[in-house]
Parts: sequence; C-alpha cells; structure tokens
Amino acid sequence: MLDSTDRREIPVILYLKQLVWLGQWHGWRYASARVTAWGRQMILYSVNDWNDAYANMQHIPGGEGWPDIWSAASKTYRAEMEAKGKSKLGLAYGDGERNRFDLFLPEGETKGLVVFVHGGYWMRFDCTMWSHLAQGCVENGWAVAMPSYTLAPHARISDITREVGQAITAAAEMISGPIRLTGHSAGGHLVTRMISSTSPLPEAVRARVAHTVSISGVHDLRPLLNLALNETLRLDTVEAEAESPALLAPLAAAKVTCWVGAGERAEFLRQNALLANIWTGLGAKTAVYEEPDCHHFNVVDGLAARDSAITRTLLDS
Repeated sequence: MLDSTDRREIPVILYLKQLVWLGQWHGWRYASARVTAWGRQMILYSVNDWNDAYANMQHIPGGEGWPDIWSAASKTYRAEMEAKGKSKLGLAYGDGERNRFDLFLPEGETKGLVVFVHGGYWMRFDCTMWSHLAQGCVENGWAVAMPSYTLAPHARISDITREVGQAITAAAEMISGPIRLTGHSAGGHLVTRMISSTSPLPEAVRARVAHTVSISGVHDLRPLLNLALNETLRLDTVEAEAESPALLAPLAAAKVTCWVGAGERAEFLRQNALLANIWTGLGAKTAVYEEPDCHHFNVVDGLAARDSAITRTLLDS
C-alpha cells in the first residue's frame, strides 16, 4: 500500500506528466525525480523572450549554412529530373510573379499527388530550394508539387493561404488520385489551413486529401504578435485568430500527423502538440511525433529518402 507521502505526490506527478507536451521537458523522469523536493509547488511554463523562443538559426550549430545545403541538394535533384524528362517547372497557378509551382513525376503510373509547402516564416525562400525533398515520394510512385507563393510584406498570411489553395487546386487538376499534404514550419501552418473549416480548397479537392503531415508547424499565430518579425508579417489579432488552425475546426474526416524534431525549441514542440491535442477533441484523427536527434532544419531531410519514417508516415498512414 502507498503511505501518506506517496498519496500526496501522485497528483503532482500526474500534473507534471500533463505539462510535458508544453515542451518544458522532453520526458517526465526529470520532473518526477524532483517531486519530493518540490512537494506541492507548481511548475509554470512561460516565455520571457518571444523573439528568441521562435528563433532557430542561432540555436543550431552551423545554422547559417543550411540554406546553401538545401540549395545545392535541390539543384542536383532538379538537374536529374530534368534530364529524365520527369519534371515540369514554373507552372503558373495564378497571376502573381511567384504564383508558380514545380511538379516532379514518378516512373510509371502515378499513385496520387503529394504537395510540399515550404517554410521561411512566410517571408523567405521559394520552392526551388526544396526540390530534393520530393525524391522519397517520387520513388514511391507519387507525383510531387512544390509551390512558391507571394512573400510578406507583399502579401498577408491570409493572402498566402489563398494562394496555396490555388496552387494545390491547379496541381490536383493535373494529377488524379488521393492527395497528401505536407509542409515545414510556415508550410506546416499552411497545409493545416487547407484542412481546417475555412479552407480555400474547393469541395472536390478537399474530399481527395487523405493525410496531412505538418512538420514543425506553427498552428497558433497569436504568439507571433509579440515578435519583431511581425513588422514584416503585419499580423493583427483578427487575422492571427482567423488564420490559426488551432483556433479553427478541422474538416470532417481530417487526418493529421504533427511531426517535429525532438531537439527543437520549446515553442515548436508546444505548437506541434497543440494542434493534435485540440483537433482530437473536435473529431480529427491525429498523431504526434518528436523525431529523435533532429532540429528545425534537418527534420525535413527524411522526405528525400524512399523508406524513411516520415516518408512512410506521409504515404502509408
């Protein structure tokens, strides 16, 4: 039987286990080891420096070199696919200068369409830096579309949401079969917007979306109101709430996997768990995974491999 001290500690242990998803700890072993010393003291998670909480590059060794790594890998893969006649580059989906997407095609019959939406805080990069991440799905028989979109400050996040919807719709007109969506960071936000209640996708396209994998996605935009980068994003409270998947209901039959590197910043761990936590209660099928030994920049690398855990999850779940 438990003695009186054990009985007092049980509620604290349970409380600490519930706090794990906030990202303050990566397991509850550390927390439970301190229960006796803390007694009934509560442990509170808070953010004192919002800019640092959402900063990635300076917290990753050699972080400034990752864009060059992505660009070189993408250039190599683009050249290989062009030589095989298996790429269609710069396809227009709208009138804007950046309203273009690249499409990579498999050998033989196509099983369906994967769409990858890039990140960069809605203000950096384009689809040409990420082409190599199509390789894993292409080798499994799927066509992969990668759109660019107008960047902030030239577009607001609500405008970008609409553009991504247009890009997916255009790609879906070219490729038949089921659709699987994935995106990284800001792209994770954008693909989960596609399966939320105010999705810009037409009903026929919504019905084809079989699975969405948000990689290190930002699912509640309200914290970004506190960041210096909001001078570029120009978010206000109304738009932040309207564009946050975590504050919207999922589409009927939505299935989403929230995937993040276990070594990422606490806010990205929290944002990752947040969407699945809320959408589970709203009827969606959800999963949460923290990939060991991964940070914000290398967590996407598995998409380039045919049999990686993330590729298999995207295509098989």
